[in-house]
Amino acid sequence: MAIIGLIIIGAAAGFIATRLMGIEADLVSTVAIGVLGALAGGLVIRFILMVSGWLGGFVGAVLGAMALIWLWRSYGPKGR
Repeated sequence: MAIIGLIIIGAAAGFIATRLMGIEADLVSTVAIGVLGALAGGLVIRFILMVSGWLGGFVGAVLGAMALIWLWRSYGPKGR
């Protein structure tokens, strides 16, 4: 059942992509373009989300460390 859904989505995506790009293609080529485009796009989006998730965690860690340093300097022991 999933393969049928992939073919239907691929056909729709391929049809839209070929019309937007001004390409005349037969049905098999249109479906292939859509399915391969969906696979490539899915991989790119997963990679971007993975990198941004890692990068977001890193930025959060740096901001958290900066907040702790600020708290330490503001409210910590004044032994300097």
